[in-house]
Amino acid sequence: MTHDVVNQAPPRVDLNEYLTHPALTEAVGRYGAGWATGHLTGVGALVGRGDFQRDAELANTHPPVFSSHDRWGHRVDAVEFHPGYHRIIGAAIENGAHTSCWAEPRPGAHVARAATFMLFAQIEPGHACPVSMTHAVVPSLRFTPELAGEWLPRVFSRDYDPQLRAGKTSAIFGMAMTEKQGGSDVRANSTRAVDAGDGTWRLTGHKWFCSAPQSDAFLVLAQAPGGLSCFLVPRMLPGGDRNVFRIQRLKDKLGNRSNASSEIELDGTVGWLLGEEGRGVRTIIEMVAQTRLDCVLGSAAGMRQSVAEAAWHVRNRSAFGAVLIDQPAMTAVIADLQLEAEAATWTAMRLASAYDSDDDESVAFRRLATAVGKYWVCKRGPNHAYEALECLGGNGYTEAFPLARRYREQPVMAVWEGSGNVIALDVLRAMAREPESVGAVDRELASALGVHPEFDRHVAATRKLVAKAAGDPASARRVVEALALGLQGAVLIREAPAEIADAFVAARLGPDRSLEYGALDPGLPVAKIAARA
Repeated sequence: MTHDVVNQAPPRVDLNEYLTHPALTEAVGRYGAGWATGHLTGVGALVGRGDFQRDAELANTHPPVFSSHDRWGHRVDAVEFHPGYHRIIGAAIENGAHTSCWAEPRPGAHVARAATFMLFAQIEPGHACPVSMTHAVVPSLRFTPELAGEWLPRVFSRDYDPQLRAGKTSAIFGMAMTEKQGGSDVRANSTRAVDAGDGTWRLTGHKWFCSAPQSDAFLVLAQAPGGLSCFLVPRMLPGGDRNVFRIQRLKDKLGNRSNASSEIELDGTVGWLLGEEGRGVRTIIEMVAQTRLDCVLGSAAGMRQSVAEAAWHVRNRSAFGAVLIDQPAMTAVIADLQLEAEAATWTAMRLASAYDSDDDESVAFRRLATAVGKYWVCKRGPNHAYEALECLGGNGYTEAFPLARRYREQPVMAVWEGSGNVIALDVLRAMAREPESVGAVDRELASALGVHPEFDRHVAATRKLVAKAAGDPASARRVVEALALGLQGAVLIREAPAEIADAFVAARLGPDRSLEYGALDPGLPVAKIAARA
C-alpha cells in the first residue's frame, strides 16, 4: 500500500498546446494570421507530445559539450549536443519558426511565425536562441545585396543540418558583439578588422559572449579604419577550409542550459563587410531589434508554460478536503498568473503584427513599443515563474518537473539584447530622436480611452511622465513601466475578452493593486479567468 501513487497530477502531455492556449489562438485570428490555424494546430500537437517534452528534458540535462581538438590533435572547435536538441531545433526549422515570415511574405506572416516560435519556445527555450538569430539576421543581410543573394536562400531553407561542412544548402546564424571590457557598450570593442584587398577582411580579437557557436555564420562587430563595422564571418570558407574561429570555453550559465554560449577568439579570421564601413551599429541594430521582439515572445511563451503547468497541477490535486483549484485562494493565484500571461501574449502578438507592415505608423510604433515591451514583459517573467512553481509545492522545486528549469530560464530574456537600464535608456533615446514613435504609441493608448476610468487616469499620468522624461535618465524606468502597462491595457481593452481586460485594469492599474500574485478583488470573475489557463 505504501507504494500506491495517489493524489498526484498525471503527466501534462499529449495536449494540443495551441488549441488549449486561448489568448494565442484569439490573437492569431485578430492580427491577420487565421490562415495559419491548420499549421499552428499541427505544431501545437507536436510540441505537446510526450516524446517531444522528453527531448526537451534531455537537451537540458545533457547540455552541450565543447571539444577543442579531435582525437588526433587537429583543432576542431566542436560543440556536441544531445540528439534530443537536434530533433527539437530540426522540427522548429522544418515548421518555419525561424524565417517563414521572410521566405513566404503575406499579410499576417510575422504573426504566424511569432506564434510558431512561441509554441516551440514554450517547451524548450534554449534552441530558440539560434532560431531567433537566424530569423533576425535577414534585414541586416539585406544591407549588402551580394551577400544577401548568397546567404538568404540558405537562411530560408527548412532543412536542418548540424554538420559544419562545405556545400550546405541551409544555414543557422549567430552573432558576436560584446567583449569583456565593454559588454553593452559595443563602441568600446577592441576587435580589429584589416582590409585584405581581395574583397574580404581579416578580424582579430576576443568576444566575451557568442551564443550558438556551432552556427554556420555570424555577424561580428569589429573596428575598421573607418570605425566600428559589421562583418559576416562564416565557420567554413568557400573553398572548404575551416575559418579561424577558436572557441575558448562554453559559459556555465544559470539557465538556458541546452543552448551553447561561448567566448571565442578571432585571429586573422576571414570576414565580409556587411553594410557600410563605420556603420556597424546601424547594420547590426536591425538584427538586435528582431531579437528583442523574440525576447518578448520567449518570455510570454515561458509564462504560458508556467501557468499551464500550475493550473494542471491544481486541477488534479486535492488538499484539505477539496481540489486545489476550487479553493478560493488558489483560484485567485491561478487567475492572476493567467492575467499576466494573457497580457504578455497579447502584447507580444500586437508587436509582431507591427512587423507585418512597413508603413510609417507601424515602423514608428514598433521602434518604441518593442523596447518598451522587451523591458516589461521580460522583467515580469522570473517572478511569474516562481509563483507558478510554488503552486506545485515541493514538486515544483525539483528538476523532475519543468518549472524549476523555467524559473532558471526566464531571467535570460531580460539580460540578452539589452538589460534593463540599456533598454530603458534606449526608450528615452527613441523618444528624443524619433518623436513620431511617441506619437504612434500615444495613439495606441488613446484608442482604448473612454472604457475604464482607471485606464484613462493611467494614460493621463503617463503622458505627463513622457513630457518630462527628455534628458532625465533617472526617470527612464518609471517612464517605461508606465508606457508598458498602458500598452498592455490598451491592447487588452480593445482585443481581449471583457473579463480579462476588466481584471487587468483593476489588478494592474487600479488603486488597490497588489505587489504579489493572487490578491485579486474577489468581485472579479476569477474562476472564469483561471479556466483560460
